[in-house]
Amino acid sequence: MPKPTKGPRLGGSAAHQRHIIANLCKDLIRNKSVRTTQARAKAVQPYMEKLITKAKRGDTANRRQALKVLGDRELAYILFEELAPLFAERDGGYTRITKIGNRKGDNAPMAVISLVTEKVSPKQAVVQEAEKAAAKAAAAEESAEEVEESESAESAESAESSESAELADDAEATDDAEK
Repeated sequence: MPKPTKGPRLGGSAAHQRHIIANLCKDLIRNKSVRTTQARAKAVQPYMEKLITKAKRGDTANRRQALKVLGDRELAYILFEELAPLFAERDGGYTRITKIGNRKGDNAPMAVISLVTEKVSPKQAVVQEAEKAAAKAAAAEESAEEVEESESAESAESAESSESAELADDAEATDDAEK
């Protein structure tokens, strides 16, 4: 787990902040959604994203690193065996933060952080493939235009040289006729 940032913290100390983040990660794994302040939601998001990425890899080293953060074998099992397959086709963006207004007592801005368990729509995948194909076609078209330009330049040069040769022949013929 990365070292907490300097400056204002979620808790009183770096250790307390690590515990808050770990507990929010545990609740997020258990409940798939947590209602908390916006500051805490924004702070826990990168940690949860990294945990899910480790779960997707699924090897022993990543499991041990997740256990180091979570401290609970049951939650690590849920993360690696149940949640990781849900995110197998997703390349990132495993969590979503939704603002829900202010808390009544102290007017703190509140948010809901939740796991994005919906499947990646096939339409998005098709659009990405189409964009890649369009980019390749544009690159091929540009290279074809460059080849055509170089060929036209070469043909123009050869045409100019043939015209100059014809003019030279005509000049010689007129010189011969005048003599």
